[in-house]
Amino acid sequence: MTDPTGLSQLSLWPFSDWPPKKPENRPNLHTFWHHPERWPAGVADSLTVQRSLELLGPLDWGHFPERDLDRWWGQPTIPLATLAAAELLKLNEGLASMGDLHRYLFEHPGFIPLLGFPLVPAPNHPLGFNARVSLPTLRHLTQMLRALPPAAPQFLLAESVRLILAALAARGVSRPECVSLDTKHILAWVKENNPKTSVSDRFDKTKQPPGDPDCKLGCKRRRNQGWPTPTHLPQPALSVKVGEFYWGYGSGLVVTKVPDYGEFVLAELTQPFDQGDATYFFPLMQQMERHLGYRPRFATFDAAFDAWYVYAYFYRDSDPAHGLAAVPFSEKGGRAQRAFTPDGLPLCAAGLPMPLQFTFTDRTACLVEHERGKYVCPLQFPARIARACPARRPQWKKGGCVAMMPTSIGARLRYQLDRDSDLYKSLYRQRTAVERINSQAVALGIERPHLRNGAAIANQNTLIYTLINLRFWHRLAASPILAQ
Repeated sequence: MTDPTGLSQLSLWPFSDWPPKKPENRPNLHTFWHHPERWPAGVADSLTVQRSLELLGPLDWGHFPERDLDRWWGQPTIPLATLAAAELLKLNEGLASMGDLHRYLFEHPGFIPLLGFPLVPAPNHPLGFNARVSLPTLRHLTQMLRALPPAAPQFLLAESVRLILAALAARGVSRPECVSLDTKHILAWVKENNPKTSVSDRFDKTKQPPGDPDCKLGCKRRRNQGWPTPTHLPQPALSVKVGEFYWGYGSGLVVTKVPDYGEFVLAELTQPFDQGDATYFFPLMQQMERHLGYRPRFATFDAAFDAWYVYAYFYRDSDPAHGLAAVPFSEKGGRAQRAFTPDGLPLCAAGLPMPLQFTFTDRTACLVEHERGKYVCPLQFPARIARACPARRPQWKKGGCVAMMPTSIGARLRYQLDRDSDLYKSLYRQRTAVERINSQAVALGIERPHLRNGAAIANQNTLIYTLINLRFWHRLAASPILAQ
């Protein structure tokens, strides 16, 4: 009797033991992509299946961080790689829900053995297996996405970056040296985000929406300008909250642009929406360096990342061409300008260098524990040598001007950075790359996921960016090699 599934061609996986217990003998998309002669039945006859195999096959599924598939005695276990591949298929085909994915797999049974679902034999069936019974239930698929370890989709994202870097190197394109970072808001699937639904205390952060136990209340944008002055019971402008508030999550990503080709994602992180933009910086930078294998020289951010540690992270030496973070200046603490001496001492209003009185470790004023210094009036420390302040500052009577700031060079770079230079402008223009990636992610449904769990949303976000990278890799592979 012939094997209608085509598994006998593999000579590795007997039909009675599907999938094989040994990981090295287990089929995967990467193997099928390189060996078309081993395709199971239903693959060669379906252009839809072949198109998806061409998209997902280049990833190294053989080294996917798989769980133990033998832990349930007598019960088939669905591999995590199968779920990840099915979710990528769902995103690529524009399927809105797991129910749509379940129906799509049943209508295209060639995906079932290709993705690695445990098959239920049916000798009388043309394919040799029962497609409906071989598929897990809709609830099972949803639970698997929620329980998927974050390391699994992160492996696929790192693998997509590796593919792109290898393709760029093969074409003689220099490695990326400028990155962009931004965040994207994600609306939770709860009634509190529906303006047509009557909800008391819609924006009370102490009342967790029952539809999603992990989402948090956050603000997309906030302003107090342009708000009319109240004529009854006036309030200070700083206390008036005018903005866009949502329950949900935030997705931070690092993107780099490849001239003449496009842009792709280097790192991503999903957090509850109550986390500030600055909290994404260090986790994303660590992930970016791990994927690239080095630290890029340049970066560009919006004003939310105007912090000393951002400038210090990309600083190399005194030459900005060797390392620079292009970030707009924000007047934090009401200080718009500050000048320094060549050795790093701040200048007072009279143009005199302010000596460092003492340093201390600050663990509260910043996300990062750092050394902070107190710089004082040079005319009153260590001894008073003048009778009055040359600049006639009112602080003279209280001991003179004081500057409390980090001793890191990043604190000086915030003020000394030439934001009118051609280098700064050329770098800052590359921030549009992250906006284009965000547009692609919105088209894939990242802004309004039909999920009600933070872990599932985070895993789906990682797979969305992986799919964006895979599409970029295929465009790169299909494009002609540019003249060097």
